Amino acid sequence: MAQRWFVKVDDLGFAPEGREAELDRIRRSLLTAVSLRDDSGLDFVLAPIPDETGAVIRRLSPRYALSLYPLLEGVSGPFAPHPPADRREIAELLARLHTANPLPGSDPYTIAPRLDLGVPGRKKIDMALSELDRPWNAGPYSAEARTLLAARADDVRQWLTDCDRLAADQPQHWVLTHGEPHPGNFLRTGDGRFLIDWNTVAIAPPERDLWMLTSRFADLVGEPPDGDDREVLRHYEELTGLTITDPALNLYPIRWALFDIAIFVDELRRGENLPDSLTYLRGYLHPTTP
Repeated sequence: MAQRWFVKVDDLGFAPEGREAELDRIRRSLLTAVSLRDDSGLDFVLAPIPDETGAVIRRLSPRYALSLYPLLEGVSGPFAPHPPADRREIAELLARLHTANPLPGSDPYTIAPRLDLGVPGRKKIDMALSELDRPWNAGPYSAEARTLLAARADDVRQWLTDCDRLAADQPQHWVLTHGEPHPGNFLRTGDGRFLIDWNTVAIAPPERDLWMLTSRFADLVGEPPDGDDREVLRHYEELTGLTITDPALNLYPIRWALFDIAIFVDELRRGENLPDSLTYLRGYLHPTTP
C-alpha cells in the first residue's frame, strides 16, 4: 500500500505581531521531535516529515502554517485521565523522553524552547480583570463572559498568586517534556503506542508531564480520582533517579486552567462568536470550582 500522509495546520495567532515568534517556537519544538525520533531512537515519537530542504513547517498564509506527518491507523484516547492499567507504561515512555538527549554529544537545550513558568496569557487576564467595571458588548457572548469572570475575580487573582508562589519553588533539574501527555495525544496502533502533537515540547521540570498521571488531572476534568498516584510516581523515580514532589506537581493544573481562562476570556471579550469557548469558560468559572 502506498504511504499516506496527514497534514496538520497550526494557527499562529490572532495578533499579527506575535506570529513570527509563535512560528519559531513551533519550528523549534518540531525539530526537537525529529531529533528525538532520528537521533535518540525514541520510536514512540510521531514527528513530522521534513521537506527536501530540512524544513519541518512551512507558512501557508500569514496566520497559518503547515507540517506533514505519516498517516497511521490507530485510535487515540479522550481528554481524560489515563486508565490506571496504562499509567505504568506511560510513566516508562515519559522516563525515556525525560532522560533522552535529542542531539547526542551536544547541548540538548539548543533546539527545544525553555518553558516560562509564568501563566501564558497573563496579560490578557490582567486586562480583563481591570475592565470588569465597564460593559463588555463586542460580541454575542461578551456580557456573559464578563459576568462569569466578575463572579470569580477574587478566586482568579488568588490562582495567579498561587502560580507565582509555586513557580518560584520549582525543582532545579529540568528535562525535555512533551507538555500534554494525556490520552488524546497517544495513538495506539498495531505497532505500539505513539506520542503525538509535539508543538508543546519544552525544557521544563518533569512534573510538567507527570501531573497528568495523577489525580490532579482527574480533578481538572471533573472526574473522580482512580489509581495510586504514588505508585506510578515511584516507578518513574526508580527509572530516572529523579525525585518528584507534590508542590512541583501542584503548579501545572492551576497554570493549565488559567491559560485556558485567558484564551476563552480574550476571545469572547473581543467579540468572537464561539459558543464552545463560553461553555469551557463556564466549566472553569462555575461557582463550585475549587
